[in-house]
Amino acid sequence: MGSTELPRRTSPRRLPPHHRHIPTTSTCLRACHLQCVAAHATSPISDETLLSTQVPVNPKPFLNDLTGKPVIAKLKWGMEYKGYLVSVDAYMNLQLASTEEWIDGQFSGNLGEVLIRCNNVLYLRGVPEEDEEEGS
Repeated sequence: MGSTELPRRTSPRRLPPHHRHIPTTSTCLRACHLQCVAAHATSPISDETLLSTQVPVNPKPFLNDLTGKPVIAKLKWGMEYKGYLVSVDAYMNLQLASTEEWIDGQFSGNLGEVLIRCNNVLYLRGVPEEDEEEGS
């Protein structure tokens, strides 16, 4: 195993033409990188590519920054809760105040203060101030 060659896969891979070989040396790696950059520069960029290139966000500082601000918490079951994020614990359970429940895009009612257990949350996002004012 003293060679610099990387092990090759036995099954064929579906790769773009500029990715057909596995680089084995640093020179080959640089050439492959330049070829890849040139190929991607000429191809149109899809929404999927843009989404996959976003920088990951550390959840704890993100949630701490949202504390006291209007948020929307979407649950795995489809309903959304709009309110002010009061606090978040170490398990990422959410406490919301002045909460409204929205089911299938329809206002369902005012709930006031709620606690949402972490494992039910699909996503949490901040609501821009202008959106919050329009909704009121």
